Amino acid sequence: MLISTKGRYALRVLVDMAEHQSEGHIPLKEIAERQDISEKYLESIVKELVKNGIVSGVRGKGGGYQLCRPPEQINIGDVLCIMEGSLAPVACLEGRAVTCPRIAECRTLEFWRGLDEVIRNYTSSRYLSELMRTGESGNDYVI
Repeated sequence: MLISTKGRYALRVLVDMAEHQSEGHIPLKEIAERQDISEKYLESIVKELVKNGIVSGVRGKGGGYQLCRPPEQINIGDVLCIMEGSLAPVACLEGRAVTCPRIAECRTLEFWRGLDEVIRNYTSSRYLSELMRTGESGNDYVI
């Protein structure tokens, strides 16, 4: 399983929005500059996130995007599934896969099922808030 740039960039965009959520709606151009990602490419990513209720957008002056829910409620597994379609390590475990004709004698199926379970459990137990920077430690002293 290899997470595409679409999945990786979606997480970066969401972390950026979470860290700047106090600014209200954030123009995509600002996110693109901070993340060093093409604004055009981000448009397609944000479109999927809007369609799936992760972010909302406002057009025009003062417009931009913001999270629909607090970062503590945005599940990383959900985001990756939206962007990737599936996190299954092999095609036969994808939800829409045709049943493999070799399933009865497959010696590796249980291994792949186990790996799939580990991936699903890990990603579904993690939230956007865990990826945010909450401050730089060591710079909090006063003279």
